Amino acid sequence: MKTQIYPDRHVELVERCKLGERKAQYELYKHYSKAMFNICMRILNHLGEAEDALQEAFVDAFTNLHQFRQQSTFGAWLKQIVVNKAINHMRSRKVKWVEIDEFHETLEQSDRNEDSFGLDESDTTLEIERVRNAVQKLPDGYRVVLSLYLFEGYDHEEIGEVLGISETTSRTQYMRAKRKLTEMLVR
Repeated sequence: MKTQIYPDRHVELVERCKLGERKAQYELYKHYSKAMFNICMRILNHLGEAEDALQEAFVDAFTNLHQFRQQSTFGAWLKQIVVNKAINHMRSRKVKWVEIDEFHETLEQSDRNEDSFGLDESDTTLEIERVRNAVQKLPDGYRVVLSLYLFEGYDHEEIGEVLGISETTSRTQYMRAKRKLTEMLVR
């Protein structure tokens, strides 16, 4: 299988960074820091920890730039580093994941539950700030799974691998997060 090379508009900046050029590093940082900070905040929900995770992620990225092979865009590669760094910060908090001993709900039932979730997205308009505040108030385990699934595009298998939990636990955390979020928004 041939390796796919993705076009990246920051190829020149990345190459200059590989040569150790600080100005190029600063340009990449300026370009990506806000979006990557938002990822950290969605996962960590703590300003100081998000800032720390972001800085550590950029240091790791610039230190390991020689490993970037352009098999994805620089932004996608950096995002993976940022997500992993934020999750490591989360783990250091000793987040307690809710494990389900027996989860007998079939995928079909799960799909039905998701369909009858209670929000008709075409008819419901929620203010962005209200939703953002409600997401921030979710318990850490719920918020992290919800953020990775909805905002970062991870599937439950990937979330399970990244967080060291089962795919079933990821799905359960996600369903519970949606339910809790709905309760918070209906009030």
